[in-house]
Amino acid sequence: MIFEKMIMSLEETQSLAQNIADLLEPQDTITLEGDLGAGKTTFTQALAKALGITRTVNSPTFTIMKQYEGRLPLNHLDVYRLSDSDEDLGWDEIFYGDAVTVVEWAHLIEEDLPEERLAIEIYRIDDNKRKFVLKPIGKRYERLCEELF
Repeated sequence: MIFEKMIMSLEETQSLAQNIADLLEPQDTITLEGDLGAGKTTFTQALAKALGITRTVNSPTFTIMKQYEGRLPLNHLDVYRLSDSDEDLGWDEIFYGDAVTVVEWAHLIEEDLPEERLAIEIYRIDDNKRKFVLKPIGKRYERLCEELF
């Protein structure tokens, strides 16, 4: 099951993030894939805002993970720098704690990801237009996507 949505503006990205955030629960995992500049961090910023996080959210490229407190805590990971690493960052605590987790470049830690998750691919069409492809993995995320669409 795959769900696609064309996004024409930052406001539409924020709306999609808000709608997803409204359905999230602790231990939910969202993986993000897309080229540089596709909008992974922009989407995560909008999701964080929708979760009530007031701190500035930016890419954790050099720190691997940043944590934020809101209606639900948020773990924001950018695992790009782990591409040639066998490093275990304590995945169980990250994925199975009380937070929602967003992982950018998730394919690089595929074997460490939870079996069930919402995989989102973002394709940059032009300066404003993006194609979001949501791939629910597991029954919970299938229901979540059905509620969204």
